[in-house]
Amino acid sequence: MTSAIEHNGTDRVLGRVLPDPAPGNRQLTLSELREEAELLISGLGSPVRRVSLRAGVNAVEIDLASPEDTAAPAVPASGPAAPAVAPAAAAVAPPPAGPEAPAGPTVRAPLVGTVYLAPEPGAEPFVAVGDRVSQGQQLAIVEAMKLMNPIVADRDGTIARIVAEDAAMVEFDAVLFELEVE
Repeated sequence: MTSAIEHNGTDRVLGRVLPDPAPGNRQLTLSELREEAELLISGLGSPVRRVSLRAGVNAVEIDLASPEDTAAPAVPASGPAAPAVAPAAAAVAPPPAGPEAPAGPTVRAPLVGTVYLAPEPGAEPFVAVGDRVSQGQQLAIVEAMKLMNPIVADRDGTIARIVAEDAAMVEFDAVLFELEVE
């Protein structure tokens, strides 16, 4: 289920009239738009799966969690929608239980976007299966909102498996790489 707000001067969010984006009127900054999204989310009363903000036309899109998503944690409004300023340290999560559980830690996407395994089209990938990586070494790039966010290893290890496909869309917390550590 998706809820979207388009600001046209007559829309109301929890009793507040939003600015009109017509020429000559002040548009919301990304920070103000985030505050409006947080206000909307606080009044929804249901878990949020994804939040998308655009400052150019003052738009907010909110995907509500479906009943089967309720076991997953809600994404905070200031989470992946906020652009990363520093290199994003890849999250290392414990392996999930199950028959296809990875043998070691995993490198996960810290935000929603498009993953690139090489610095530019046609270039050699940052890493390959079997490569030894060091803490802080760049493994990939996730493009989000026209920003290139480097994904770096947070520990030493060896690339056991590359799960992500180059130029594919990835969700927040999606497994990108599986590592082996000594």
